[in-house]
Parts: sequence; structure tokens; C-alpha cells
Amino acid sequence: MPWLQIYDPLHNAALSTLVAGIPVIVMLFLLAWGHMAVHKAAGIALLLSLSCSVFVFGMPMQAAGMAAVNGALFGLMPIGWMVVNIVFLHRLTVERGWFEVLKGQLARLAPDSRIQVVLVAFCFGAFFEGTAGFGAPVAVTSAMMISLGFKPLEACGLSLIANTAPVAFGSLGTPLLALTGVTGIDLMSLSKMVGRQLPVFSLIIPFWVVVAHSGWRGLRGVWPAPLTAGLAFAIPQFFMSNFHGPTLVDIVSSICSMAALVLLLQVWKPKDVPPAEAVTGAATGQRHPDTFRCWVPWLIMCALVFAWGLPKNKEALDRVFSLNVEIPGLHHAVQRAEPVAPPTAKPEEAVFKFNALSTTGTGIWIAAMLSGLFMGFNPVDLIKHYAHTVWKLRLSLLTIAAMLALGYVTKYSGTDATMGLALAHTGWMYPFFSPLLGWLGVALTGSDTASNVLFGSLQSITAHQVGVSPVLLASANSTGGVMGKMIDAQSIVVASTATGWFGHEGKILRYVFLHSLVLASLVGVLVLLQAYVWPFTQMVVK
Repeated sequence: MPWLQIYDPLHNAALSTLVAGIPVIVMLFLLAWGHMAVHKAAGIALLLSLSCSVFVFGMPMQAAGMAAVNGALFGLMPIGWMVVNIVFLHRLTVERGWFEVLKGQLARLAPDSRIQVVLVAFCFGAFFEGTAGFGAPVAVTSAMMISLGFKPLEACGLSLIANTAPVAFGSLGTPLLALTGVTGIDLMSLSKMVGRQLPVFSLIIPFWVVVAHSGWRGLRGVWPAPLTAGLAFAIPQFFMSNFHGPTLVDIVSSICSMAALVLLLQVWKPKDVPPAEAVTGAATGQRHPDTFRCWVPWLIMCALVFAWGLPKNKEALDRVFSLNVEIPGLHHAVQRAEPVAPPTAKPEEAVFKFNALSTTGTGIWIAAMLSGLFMGFNPVDLIKHYAHTVWKLRLSLLTIAAMLALGYVTKYSGTDATMGLALAHTGWMYPFFSPLLGWLGVALTGSDTASNVLFGSLQSITAHQVGVSPVLLASANSTGGVMGKMIDAQSIVVASTATGWFGHEGKILRYVFLHSLVLASLVGVLVLLQAYVWPFTQMVVK
């Protein structure tokens, strides 16, 4: 008989919500204001979460422990595996000096950091989100930006802010596939609705990152660049989501955005390039023997990441090797209750999918090995560099495992639902808070997909109670969730790891938190208008 989740164990909704939020509150305080190392803060938060789950919410101790194990395993495979291999590839290009050459090429193409942040953080990041997801965009773009001369805090923070507009569609539409699974709403209806919300922010985000980097005065000299990139992303995003479906939205939109920005730079250059940047761009942008070859490792990675992301290829690799392990003591041992899930809901699954061949990290590992050989490294050198990379990232891997363990304990104990239900008691104002629920889900789990699984059903049920469209509020969960991506601990750790700035996660969190909250609130305003105010109501999918 599965254990039935309890959402108000203290028979006081406010008090139960406060207790449920203690682990997250403590972790954020330790990171942002306590200046504690992130792996220590994550460990303390995990212990608090286990204690609250078992001793307050009544979760069986074995189930709680195995939830932590399940989350830690997922943190290491596929997320940790992917991060290690991206950092390994970056390390090889740095060792050969090719990353400096690549930096020069980008500087010659866009000899202005304000444009570089749009091209790399927004355009490149969206491509990697559409093909890989799971932290790949932030890892790649933050590493590239720090090599372009950005300070570590800016490289991490701006990459996190930029990695929002494509997240709702994610890797080949995965978040919306999960959302339709838990709500029963037609996939195409969800795709259309998200495609009538997110393009607004796809147009805003390029301007936002430029202002975050250089202020409003800095935006004046380069506004054609974010305008071009934003429009070239938002328009295909709308048409692809409304007339094709969610699977290729980010890939097509990011390619269009990159192409449009590159074409613009052939006929237009900003006139107010800071002298230091102009000198750097001119100096590093000279012809070099490795002018073309420096791109080869990244082109190989893009090609393999794209190939690994195709469903047919994933299925073929899974047929070669795939191991699904039912977590003992947790699989089908937990049952979500109303109103989070309908009475007919099945007990929660807990299966660790060890898809070592089909996971994106394996494609990146192969790309790194092929690139290493292409760059002239011998197998022994590759092994040494790989071992050094793993050792350097040991604390980061521990942190990622602890963060995912915390997220899984939160999910299976029902404490996440307790916090979510607090937002669901806001009556007619709920359409405003609906995206904030998705924002909370992504901040807790690190995944828009996981947030949709977590709160999708609750959004649909509450929509019927409030009297608004379930399609609107279910979609709002995914659209609002993208703004939580920049503050989830997993993404912050990935960014700090990729830039070698480990131990400064609290600074990164403080840098992006207000951006995240303001943008999530703006999504709330848009959804509120779509729920009640003409002509916005005409945008809602029937």
C-alpha cells in the first residue's frame, strides 16, 4: 500500500507551508548571505529536507532516503556526466590555444561585448537548449564568455538570464510532452498557447541582457542588434509552435536568430565601441593559422549533440544499451493526493534510467575525444587531462548530486506541493500567480520538465475552480518556469563550474535573483491579461 502524501500535516496551511520551505530558505540564506560553500549549504539543506519530510510530513524513512539516492544518481548521470565532458572539451581547446583564436574570431565578428552577449549567451545558448538542455547552454556559453574577456560573475549571470526564452520548449519539446502527459491536454494546444506567451519575452530578453551588462546608456549604441536577434527568434518561435509543434521550435528559432544577427553585422557596426574593446578586437582578430581549425571542436560537438537529440537516434542507442532500475523502497511507494493529483492517479514511479549511450553527455564525450585527437593530443594525454578535469570538478559533482537529491526528496515528500498549494489559494488573482508556481517549481527542481510534472495537474485543476482556461494556466506553468531557470541551484553550480569560479555561487544568486523575480512577475501580468482583458483574451487557445 503506497504512502499517501499529506500537504497540511500541522493542520494549519501557513505553518505547514513555512515548514516545507525551511530547507530552501536556509539554503538560499547560506548561499546568498552566509557566504557558505555551496556543497556545504546543499548538504545542510538536504538534511533539513529529510528531517522535515520524515518527522513532520510523515514520509517513511526508507522512501525518503531512497528519494535522495535517486536524485543523487540523476545528478551524476546525466547532468554531471555532461558537465564534466563540456569542461573537458573546453580544457583541451584552452591547452592548444585554440580558444584564444576562437575568441579572436568572435571579437572580429562582433568587436563589442554588448553584441557578444546577445550572440553567445542568447543565440548560441538557445541552440544548445533546443538540442541538449539539462545545463548544456549555461555550461557552454558561460565558458565561451569568460574566454571572451567577461568577468566570471557577468559570464555566469548573463548566461543564466539569457537561458530563459527557449526553456519552455526545451530539448525537442520535452517540457510540453511532460505537461500533456500529466494534464491530458492536447500537445498542440499547449504548444500554441506557450507560443502566444513566450515570444513576447524572446523579444525582451536580448535587450534585458544588454542592459544588465552595460546599462541603458550602453543599450543606445547597439539596439539594432538585440532587436534583430529578438525578432528573428520570436517570429519563428511563434510560427513553429503554432503550426508545426514544440519539437523543433528552439533549434529553428536560434538558427534564424544567429543568421540574422551575423547578416546585420555585415552591414552595420556600433559606433560607440569602447576603445579597450576595439583594440582587443583588432589585436585578437588577425588571421591565424588555426583560424578555421579552432571552430572544428565546437562544430563537432554541435553536430553530435544535435544527432544525439534526435528521437530515432536515442531509441536506437537505447536498444543497444539501456538499464532501467526501479528504486527499491520508493518505486510505487508514494501516492500523490488531491488536489495535486486526481483520485485515479497512479503511485509515483521511481526508476533510474541508466541510458549511458543515448544521454547527451556521451555525445559530448565522443566529440571531446575526437576533437582531442584532431588537435594532436595522444591517448595518454587525453586520459591525463580527463582525470585532472574530474578531480577539479569533484566538489561540483558532489554539489550537483546533493542539489538533485534535495529536489527529489522535496518532490516525493510532497513539500513542494504544499508550497504550490499556498499560491493556489489566491482566487481570481490566481492567473497572476500561476506562472510564479511554475517559477517555484523550476527553482526547486532545476527543470521546466520536472516543474510541469510537479504542478501541471494542480494548474489544470485550479483553472477549473477559478473559471479560466486550463490550457492557459497549464501553459503558464511552463512559461513562468523559464524565469526560475536562472536561480535554480543546479544551473548556478553548472555555470560556476564551467567558468572555474566555484565557491562564488552566492554572488551569482544575488546577481540574478531580482531579474528572475521581475521577469516571472511580468509573465504573471501577461497571463492575468490573457485570462480577463480583451484583446489579450483572444490569444487564448480554446
